[in-house]
Amino acid sequence: MSETTENKAPKWFIVVAAVLLVWNLLGVVAYLMQVTMSPEVMAALPDAQRQFYESTPAWATAAFAVAVNCGVLGCLLLLLKRNLAGLFLQLSLAGVAVQMFHAFFISNSFEVFGPGGMVMPGMVIVIAVYLVMLAAKAKANNWTS
Repeated sequence: MSETTENKAPKWFIVVAAVLLVWNLLGVVAYLMQVTMSPEVMAALPDAQRQFYESTPAWATAAFAVAVNCGVLGCLLLLLKRNLAGLFLQLSLAGVAVQMFHAFFISNSFEVFGPGGMVMPGMVIVIAVYLVMLAAKAKANNWTS
């Protein structure tokens, strides 16, 4: 008999990991839409939004890429029940933190998008933290190996 035993993950774990994989895939789509925005689409934006996107530094855009791509990989690894999921989800959270630091403290995102524009970033932060906690719970309960 093996010294390490893998407990069967509850059904909710797989459902949650799958739903959050879709969430992160939507994040990848949002990232791709942002970085591939044509000059015509950019010109059609209100001036404040256009200036916001044009002034976003490369490091903030890179943090966005890290956040969503590591989030996808982390969720896939959760579905595959691999401990490595935790590392990728921590990297995703770090990307979210850097991206949100830019949004909240450096840029004028509140002025551009208003209070309603803070709902999505708030959800992104909460879900990224939850995913790190979920991966830790999965590892502690031997749902992953």
